[in-house]
Amino acid sequence: MAFSIRLTPEERALAESYAKIHSISVSEAFKRALFERIEDEYDLQIIKDYEQRKKDGAVELVDHEQLWKELDI
Repeated sequence: MAFSIRLTPEERALAESYAKIHSISVSEAFKRALFERIEDEYDLQIIKDYEQRKKDGAVELVDHEQLWKELDI
């Protein structure tokens, strides 16, 4: 799949400079940035969901010693 984006001359220069510093293509720089952002937002959503479940009392916390006993380790 191919994408096309419009950049100002300043944005293009910045993207090209970044890619050059990291010895990657501009395309790879955008691809990495996009997926890093997606991963970050996904991780934040997972944390928010956990915090809400914890607040709602749907999360049971067990200390490690109790866990080892339950697992007979």
